[in-house]
Amino acid sequence: MSFLISTEDLAIRLDEPGLRIVDGSWHLDGRDARADFERTHIPGAVFFDLDAVSDRDSPLPHMMPSPQSFAASVGVLGIGSDDRIVVYDTAGLFSAARVWWMLKTMGAKQVQVLDGGLPRWLAQGRPVQTGGSKAVATNFEATELGEAIASLNDVRDALAQGIQVVDARGAARFSGQAAEPRPGVRSGHMPGALNLPYGRLLNENGTMKRGAALAQAFVEAGVDIDRPIVTTCGSGVTAAILTLGLAELDRPSKLYDGSWSEWGARSDTPVETG
Repeated sequence: MSFLISTEDLAIRLDEPGLRIVDGSWHLDGRDARADFERTHIPGAVFFDLDAVSDRDSPLPHMMPSPQSFAASVGVLGIGSDDRIVVYDTAGLFSAARVWWMLKTMGAKQVQVLDGGLPRWLAQGRPVQTGGSKAVATNFEATELGEAIASLNDVRDALAQGIQVVDARGAARFSGQAAEPRPGVRSGHMPGALNLPYGRLLNENGTMKRGAALAQAFVEAGVDIDRPIVTTCGSGVTAAILTLGLAELDRPSKLYDGSWSEWGARSDTPVETG
């Protein structure tokens, strides 16, 4: 099964039992994603607050919470681990991949990303609702985190061993020509990291490339998809787009949860520019 679902397929399945639609929107500029949801969302959707469903004890943004904490937060939204879950966002394909990765990592058995997201849904004139989330709480059986997450030390080891670390940030941030959006975070990249801005995985209409075109995006960035890969970005959000793309190509990867928010803020981690 593909980890992507088209707007056409979702529209046909809107009334299916066991379908849970999740708005996983999050905005780097601080815009209120919940307010956007209350103005316009796909019928039956619930809002997944990426910052709230996180490790609140960590100083880093929206880090993965414990399985117990995640299960409690998601269960309140009426999402069960056996449900068929479709995640979308208001940008097209930006933060939905992060929510997909969290749900999948935590044990959701069937979770997909809406290809093209809300913009494509609206462009096709499909139905929407207004107002807040309405859900009946259920039980989400979270699993142990396993091998999906890379820690700071995992990334140190990966770089030392020549394992590919692929950064989804834009080229200007990766090279250090553009300042980081978070205070106290240095500009640049990890020595030896590769740069694949997440937008290169997308078509002009905001959907994800498929097959050979998707694989070619990795090849052009110097990535060998047949070798181990760790994805990273600014704070672990757009790295999940690379992880999603690799999953579509049936290739595993780990995601560095702390990403540049952690690496770039420390004094004991090397940084390159250029």
